[in-house]
Amino acid sequence: MFYWVVKAIIWPILRFVFRPWAEGLENVPKEGPVILAGNHLSFADHFFGAGFLPRKVISLGKAEYFTGRGLKGMVSRAFFSGVGTVPIDRSGGKASEAALRTGLRILRENQVLGIYPEGTRSPDGRLYKGKTGVARLALESRAPVIPWAMVNTFEMMPPGRPLPKFGIRPGVRYGKPLDFSRYYGMENDRLVLRAVTDEIMYALMELSGQEYVDKYAAAAKTETTGAARENS
Repeated sequence: MFYWVVKAIIWPILRFVFRPWAEGLENVPKEGPVILAGNHLSFADHFFGAGFLPRKVISLGKAEYFTGRGLKGMVSRAFFSGVGTVPIDRSGGKASEAALRTGLRILRENQVLGIYPEGTRSPDGRLYKGKTGVARLALESRAPVIPWAMVNTFEMMPPGRPLPKFGIRPGVRYGKPLDFSRYYGMENDRLVLRAVTDEIMYALMELSGQEYVDKYAAAAKTETTGAARENS
């Protein structure tokens, strides 16, 4: 219930202040399981991506949002729980498998699952290589995949900026459902998983207009941090 209370309070304010826009809302099914696979440019994506939809969007978020201490940690846990974020361990291995099972459970409940295949926010506004977990979710659940492209949220509130810039209109484009039925039953084939993931990322590139980089965003962040340390 807190999800709808937060949305009823915050969404009208965001619409008045930032005048966000949306395209392709008719592409999102009104019932049944749905995977919204999106680019990840900003913390603001959590608000504007789901704001236009009449259905609740449950997203998978890093466990660190729920493990903080003190007042800040308490507020973070309350907020992310309230807006439908499910904590996952992103350390890989068994943790990744647990996250996959959580996503499948959400889809079995005929809910909308929001996921960012890049795994983390883009460090520079470009679109990075997707991780194949989204492909496994799509093939095992057989739920429709809707590419979900955020626009201008990086310019409005890039990573590290605590408050958004005013005067920039964020937008979201919901693409047509992607059909992966030709791959059903092949979710254990690594080449198939990569092909499905790359098709999703290509659709996001087309929708968002971003430049694509064939490397993982986390690796790009590590390289940038290392270069900054060498130059300091």
